[in-house]
Amino acid sequence: MRARPLFLAVLTIACTHESGTPPASSTNAAFTPVTGTRIAAPRSGPPGEWPMPAGDYSASRYSELGEITTANVKNLHAAWTFSTGVLRGHEGQPLVVGNTMYLVTPYPNVSYALDLATEGQPLKWKVRPENAQTAVGLACCDVVNRGAAYADGKIFYNLLDGHTVAVDVASGKLLWRTQMGNLAKGETMTMAPLVVKGKVIVGSSGGEMGVRGWIAALDAMSGKEIWRAYNIGPDADIKVGKRFKPFYHSDTTANQGAKSWPAGTWQQGGATVWGWLSYDPELNLVYHGTSNPGPWNGAQRPGDNKWSAAIIARDADTGEMVWAFQPTPHDVWDYDAVNENILVDLPIGGKQRKALVHFDRNGFAYTMDRATGEVILAKPFVPMNWSTGVDLATGRPAINPDKAPYQGKKVSNICPSLEGGKNQQPAAFSPATGLFYVPTNNLCMDFEAREVAYLPGTPYIGGNAPEVPGPGGYKGEFIAWDATTGKKIWGIKEPYPVWGGGLATKGDVVFYGTLDGWFKAANARTGEVLWKFKVGSGVVGNPVTYTGPDGKQYVAIYAGIGGDMGLLIAGDVAANLPYDVRERGSTLPDLARWTSWGGMLFVFSL
Repeated sequence: MRARPLFLAVLTIACTHESGTPPASSTNAAFTPVTGTRIAAPRSGPPGEWPMPAGDYSASRYSELGEITTANVKNLHAAWTFSTGVLRGHEGQPLVVGNTMYLVTPYPNVSYALDLATEGQPLKWKVRPENAQTAVGLACCDVVNRGAAYADGKIFYNLLDGHTVAVDVASGKLLWRTQMGNLAKGETMTMAPLVVKGKVIVGSSGGEMGVRGWIAALDAMSGKEIWRAYNIGPDADIKVGKRFKPFYHSDTTANQGAKSWPAGTWQQGGATVWGWLSYDPELNLVYHGTSNPGPWNGAQRPGDNKWSAAIIARDADTGEMVWAFQPTPHDVWDYDAVNENILVDLPIGGKQRKALVHFDRNGFAYTMDRATGEVILAKPFVPMNWSTGVDLATGRPAINPDKAPYQGKKVSNICPSLEGGKNQQPAAFSPATGLFYVPTNNLCMDFEAREVAYLPGTPYIGGNAPEVPGPGGYKGEFIAWDATTGKKIWGIKEPYPVWGGGLATKGDVVFYGTLDGWFKAANARTGEVLWKFKVGSGVVGNPVTYTGPDGKQYVAIYAGIGGDMGLLIAGDVAANLPYDVRERGSTLPDLARWTSWGGMLFVFSL
């Protein structure tokens, strides 16, 4: 994870007044679909299953199921529920393979298998691997888990204490448990694995703890580590060799992963891989982002600080870096680049491009060539003022010097805030409309950098960043985006940041959840909200859809507020405590009027 450790009161959040009534939707009834778009690697299995975090290797979060349509979605009702027995942030999503649903909870990372073919959805099994309690105190931004991946009769997921595990889906037996992270250094693991060609690909969290980020592949059968690549440091460590051909000439010098840092500081430079992964089978490339550089105080690490806050393409077999690109060189705003990279083919400039679409924390939406790393298009998708645009000749942002924090001076009203124009909440893509459906934040911040010393296993931050609502007063918006033109098509404004992910379906319905506990369905073409249901807790997870044993289409979502936004900077939503000894932020001071902690799966059908 990416921002503040739980025990650290690093932010002094500005207090603002909230409204519990969501603003009205904006619509575009005259919308014309973007034709000629396709998902680069659509799912190869049954359309009624959901076997990997984003549904397919392209991270599209799109389903070919079309029983639920814009005409009948108003008839959705809660079909059944399941309590996970765990509080805190329920990020991630369930999996569905055959007639079984698989869930993974926040710490202690319990996994469940539910029998969908039997009335009442009874447990097939429950697994709770050994998981060190020490990790809870080291984890940044809540003890979340972003889900599991399925392959060859096993589910794979990460434990907060730095282990990756494999569970046999038939018996619930724990097959292997491999230590990947080092808690003594502050490394934890929260991301969802991706299984590629018999390899389980995982990455680390802990960018604010002075760790050195890495990504690694394990053998799916044995759990043995096959390769590991660091993201910062000398070329040999980060697996830069003859195949490395970044699009921009300035990125081609030798050992820049070390030389773009002051001597040795890359060893505590962050660049973790706590976000989402995608894969192009044709190119055999795995795509991942990296987190912020450490510490936040840029005065302690002059230079571009490669390859922190970067998008990286690696050979799936070897981990070798093929290309890399930094949306935010020398990141001094905590604008990680860990957000998902959606792989699609798009018609741009009169020809079909093998594209990668990335909605960065820095507020720019990037349409890139996924084979080369070329930036084709970069446009703001949220209100922002730290940059005036991206130079396509160099790929670098033009920085507004008035919004660049530096040690010894407080810089006010930087937009977006360190939570980003979008954070971990993943977007979805529909080939039926050619649009991307993006949950966003609208927050700004004041930032004051300060000097900090590195002590292993302790926070290494060096900054203070109170947040306030962005322009317009609303704090979140669910938008439809055209990545061929860099334009917003429609948006649904929300009173709080939209911290849960999106789902797009063949029925032209898109789904998303809100921090104040609404699960909503909207018309994918117009943005009209067609249905909503108040679930038991705020939504920070991602909806999925599947076909049940009865042949009906179902939609599932976790309710369980938490994560960075739902725990650290909200008001007191921990109703199970008489008082909370942690210092609480107040960007969302009255969120607790509308929701509280929970841990529930909701499943809906017509």
